[in-house]
Amino acid sequence: MYFRHASDVWEDFPELSAGVLHAEGIHRPVSVDAHIARFEAAARTRLAARSEAELPEIQAWRRAFSRMGLKPTQYRSASEALLRRFRKEGSLPRIHPLIDLCNAPSIAFAIPVAVFDLSKVAGHLEVRHAVGNETYITFSGETEHPEQHEVIFADEEGRAHARRWTNRQSGYSAVGGQTTTVLVVAEALHARAETDVSRLVDELAGAIAAAWIINPRSAILGRPSPRFDI
Repeated sequence: MYFRHASDVWEDFPELSAGVLHAEGIHRPVSVDAHIARFEAAARTRLAARSEAELPEIQAWRRAFSRMGLKPTQYRSASEALLRRFRKEGSLPRIHPLIDLCNAPSIAFAIPVAVFDLSKVAGHLEVRHAVGNETYITFSGETEHPEQHEVIFADEEGRAHARRWTNRQSGYSAVGGQTTTVLVVAEALHARAETDVSRLVDELAGAIAAAWIINPRSAILGRPSPRFDI
């Protein structure tokens, strides 16, 4: 099993930097409140100075969505959607300790962070352009088929685990009560992407290690080294 971005994704977005983290031994009853509070404080500080739409990380994803033919104010990156909700409500809903912990650095760094239950992923997981016959399951259980050439996270059996790249994950591989093994992916396109993604992955790995008493594996991917073997 491995994770990678397809070569044409790197060709279209050479500024991309991606961080990946693989963790085993995940379970629900842990406390991550202190870690979340630290990340949320950083997010509040950034939002006090400017809105999420003005952040360079968000602007870079808006430009990418426009290049993909998507209206960036209709289809937002996951980090922008979280920041908008956090700014309006002052907090994010608690779903599962790991999801909550991944959402927190996403708003602190304004970088999309996806987390997948690997027991639901068949073979490799690749960020690639859709053929158009892939299957995507919404959180409400409905079946969709990504549009042809849409950037998706797809596994070996043609199941789409995220649509419109960083816009929306699938309910099929979402982390839940039975999840034990996960892959976390953080992606950025702004000028400081590599530095910021590296910091995000390091801080998230440290928080996961402390909360679950495990040793997650991580790597930073780029065009010269695009693959992470799981």
